[in-house]
Amino acid sequence: MIFTKEIEIFLEEDLKDDDLSCTLVFNKPVNAVIFTKQECVVSGIEIATAVLDYLNISYSVKKNPGDCAKPNDVLLELAGDSVAILRAERLVLNFLSRLCGIATNTRSYVEIVEKSVSTYNIRQKTKTGSPNPSSQTNQTALPLLPPKIAATRKTTPGIRKFEKKAVVDGGGDAHRSNLADLVMIKDNHIEIMGLENAFWEAKKKASFSKKIEIEAENPEQALLAASLGADIVMLDNMTPAQIRKTVSLLTEKGWRDKILIEVSGGISKETLSEYAILGIDVISLSAVTNDAKWVDISLEIQKK
Repeated sequence: MIFTKEIEIFLEEDLKDDDLSCTLVFNKPVNAVIFTKQECVVSGIEIATAVLDYLNISYSVKKNPGDCAKPNDVLLELAGDSVAILRAERLVLNFLSRLCGIATNTRSYVEIVEKSVSTYNIRQKTKTGSPNPSSQTNQTALPLLPPKIAATRKTTPGIRKFEKKAVVDGGGDAHRSNLADLVMIKDNHIEIMGLENAFWEAKKKASFSKKIEIEAENPEQALLAASLGADIVMLDNMTPAQIRKTVSLLTEKGWRDKILIEVSGGISKETLSEYAILGIDVISLSAVTNDAKWVDISLEIQKK
């Protein structure tokens, strides 16, 4: 949901009191198009149209969130007063450029994971006749599923919900949007009160509907977290070899199917394929938002 107060804050920052730049022109009905100058995954349409609605600008959406767009593809067609369109221009373009960049970047991570897992499954099936013999011993073993690519809370203050939505538009997972979404017991919690104490305190205070996630820095911590009954175990800054060992130990103990395994820390686009085939559920990265490049998107008034 986008609130009117948010739009007004964004506009107030840009317009201020003496908007001479936009009011120089005659205020008359005009048509305009918003288009991308480069290939991208579309995101930010909802915030763009909310701003247009606020300024009484009519529009037609030509590309929806999650769509792929090519250079010169039109995202929105506009019709309204010239002053209103000029006032909306930079705010709308900034959001579209930023959010399309995040969606596009996220899609690239998702595609790497999907391709890596697909290639792995094909190779395993070719070798043994079973898609994933390491996880099961019979010939009905299921193939690996691609782990979800999830965002972290390392986002721009004030516009997190828009950046998280852009990750979803790119095929990723928003993860938790705030501290209330789930209880995450991290290294500093463990340092202050110990892993077991932190877990049982969370168990006592949290609603039955809220999941508890524990960050583990080594296989021993991961096993302890699983034995306590954590819903999610995050393997933090572990190497692929350490993760593989941890997954194997959890499987041996019979705990693997009772938890979700999230992996985070030290993962780049170059090493992502190594992590994708380890039999984990989620890979969380700040890079999907922090490393995203803005997409070149423009608005042009149409000649009659």
